[in-house]
Amino acid sequence: MEEPRQLRRALLDATAGAISGGISRTVTSPLDVIKIRFQVQLEPTTSLALLRRDLPGSSKYTGMSQATKEILREEGLPGFWRGNVPALLMVMPYTAIQFAVLHKLKTLASGSSNTAEHLSISPYLSYISGGLAGFAATVGSYPFDLLRTILASQGEPKVYPNMRSAFFDIVSTRGFRGLYSGLSPTLVEIIPYAGLQFGTYDTFKRWTMARNRRLFNTSSTTYHSLSSFQLFICGLAAGTCAKLVCHPLDVVKKRFQIEGLQRHPKYGARVDPHAYKNMFDALGRILQSEGWHGLYKGILPSTIKAAPAGAVTFVAYEFTSDWLESILG
Repeated sequence: MEEPRQLRRALLDATAGAISGGISRTVTSPLDVIKIRFQVQLEPTTSLALLRRDLPGSSKYTGMSQATKEILREEGLPGFWRGNVPALLMVMPYTAIQFAVLHKLKTLASGSSNTAEHLSISPYLSYISGGLAGFAATVGSYPFDLLRTILASQGEPKVYPNMRSAFFDIVSTRGFRGLYSGLSPTLVEIIPYAGLQFGTYDTFKRWTMARNRRLFNTSSTTYHSLSSFQLFICGLAAGTCAKLVCHPLDVVKKRFQIEGLQRHPKYGARVDPHAYKNMFDALGRILQSEGWHGLYKGILPSTIKAAPAGAVTFVAYEFTSDWLESILG
């Protein structure tokens, strides 16, 4: 009896995670496209940096406002959803795996499959569970992440008209291993990122629930003691904290993913095939040629995106999970 119940719970978490991830990704896609354009641009991404450095050419994108206008002018509104199909194909299984694994790990740690009981586990276990869940989800969905980055960064004229042509070209030129270019920095990034995101989310929820109990003099410890706005704030804070810490590794990942992509010269210098030997070489080269600023290219749209993305994901997950539980009984 226990096994079917656990299977149903895993399917419920996976479904709720997939739906919440898809909603979040679609809503925040414009910010993600701008972030990717900044991350793969080898030239400075701010006007101030251009003035301070003796550079032979100008930068395509020099700020969020300028980048937004430029993408809108050259590619129209659809340009802000470039790569959204592989992004959804990535984020839906990613989030599904992540939440399903996370719930299973928390169940093992707390000894109960009741979601309300998961807040009683140690904060350290919350961080570890989040990190391991992120690891499993990344390995399972990474090729879609790579395809999303390539389609979102190519600009106009397009290098690849669709996801299918990008997939076959990568396999033919780089082999199947090419679909996992940049996986190492991604795994190094995702464990602390997911750990921080889920760990801080649980921590913020504990603090908010304790505050609610003090204010309303109630002993309730369920998720329902938090309003949707409070869940939104907790998710927003968790997403922001995680992104600020892990952004440099995301930049390195993007550089590996677009190695050899023949973008139009107007987008600046290209990342040559095999430009970086490994993750540490990439970090060193970016730091040497672009400075600390290079490791934080795209941090503004990334942070602006991470906050609502984290908030929307967690709120959508909570409500979808509750809705599915009410339907399934």
